[in-house]
Amino acid sequence: LQQKVQELLSQVAWLNRQLFGRKSEKLASLDPNRLALFDTLVNPRQEETDLMETGVGTGTCKPDGKKKESRRNRELLEGLPVVEVIVEPDNVDLNRYRRIGEERTRTLEFEPGKLYVKETVRPKYGLKNNLSLPKEGESGVIIAPLPPSPIYKCLAGPSLPAEILLQKYEYHVPFYRQVKEYRHLGVRLPESTLSGWFKPVCELLSPLYSELVKLVTGSGYVQ
Repeated sequence: LQQKVQELLSQVAWLNRQLFGRKSEKLASLDPNRLALFDTLVNPRQEETDLMETGVGTGTCKPDGKKKESRRNRELLEGLPVVEVIVEPDNVDLNRYRRIGEERTRTLEFEPGKLYVKETVRPKYGLKNNLSLPKEGESGVIIAPLPPSPIYKCLAGPSLPAEILLQKYEYHVPFYRQVKEYRHLGVRLPESTLSGWFKPVCELLSPLYSELVKLVTGSGYVQ
């Protein structure tokens, strides 16, 4: 035990010397904002990977089942205008229920010329009288369901993936040019994130594709 204690004390002393001791490599006179000669530069591909791993893409979870941090998402949406939309539950008798809280969901939306944040607010209502039972088919706590999203737990709302597909197929704008456009509008979206949103949206359009195939092949003349 004493040997282990001495070993750990030696490690702590070495770390203290590395952090706070005088070293010839430390040049305090240099500008701290200036890059050193042997500093490793940030790889932009690594930055894109970090964004994807923090849930900016499709909102996946960690292997242990816990939700990933949305801190990077909050940083991504900083500075954008916010439009608040309130979604009330249907058939709520406010004489029997009172507001006890709310749920807020943020999505990134697009309209021509700008990106903005749509914040969906869903008020939560509970019975005023805790001793009374809710009616048949009702619940003690009522909240409106979250409006459907084209991609499950995705940062992007419906308008942004629609614009991505429109730019790609109608105007033939590749992803890397779209990334530049969104950067000018105030959001740094990696190209890999756009690719991650692209595939599930195309899968949603597969029924429309099948109907178009039937319409074209069923016509009398095909070019």
